[in-house]
Amino acid sequence: MSTALITGASRGIGRATAELFAKAGWDLLLVARDHESLEALANELVKHGVKVHYKSIDLSKPETIKSGINSLLKEGLIPSVLINNAGVAWTGDLLSMDLDHWQWLFQMNLTSVFQVCAEVVPLMRQKGGLVINVSSHASRNIFPQWGAYCVSKAALASFTKSLAEEEKINLVRACTLTLGAVNTTLWDSETVDCNFDRQAMLSTEQVASTLLQLSEQPSTQIIEDLTLMPATGAF
Repeated sequence: MSTALITGASRGIGRATAELFAKAGWDLLLVARDHESLEALANELVKHGVKVHYKSIDLSKPETIKSGINSLLKEGLIPSVLINNAGVAWTGDLLSMDLDHWQWLFQMNLTSVFQVCAEVVPLMRQKGGLVINVSSHASRNIFPQWGAYCVSKAALASFTKSLAEEEKINLVRACTLTLGAVNTTLWDSETVDCNFDRQAMLSTEQVASTLLQLSEQPSTQIIEDLTLMPATGAF
């Protein structure tokens, strides 16, 4: 049976993905900040007859990640797929952003991905594995007031390519799922000020389905980057 480790698993894309993977028979390792939400989700998912372990980790705090991930991995499941889904956004003039918010954004969108990969990927080298980093079309397109977010996602895309190149000798693949706007609670964040039509956005279930398809592709191939956009266009 395959195992997936999913970050940002307590809500939004992460939760929808965990639910779909459990229904498909995957064992799960779940990471999020909210312990109670993780516990409730795990209790639901085990009804599908799969193993579910979880760990509350605040990915905005770099000093907690190594020990938290290692504690989760000691539960005995070795992930064949790692989905780095957790992320944040901030809107405002680029140079008006204070340093603390800049560092928080890059910790969540880039550095935490590096830290999680550093703990998980070495275990994947035993039998091969796949890393899927969830990104945004903001990695390729610049949107006013979204400058720091665009930069962080562009850096994530570069990180993913670098990881794929270095790890292919170890049979570990890495790819990016590049998304247009998805209807999640990100739009309700205190750090985001936007009034897009959320009904026109992708649903979390659509994204979860795509993540499952990527995860179940043969180990002899790699979709390096897959872009999923709302049919109404880019926003």
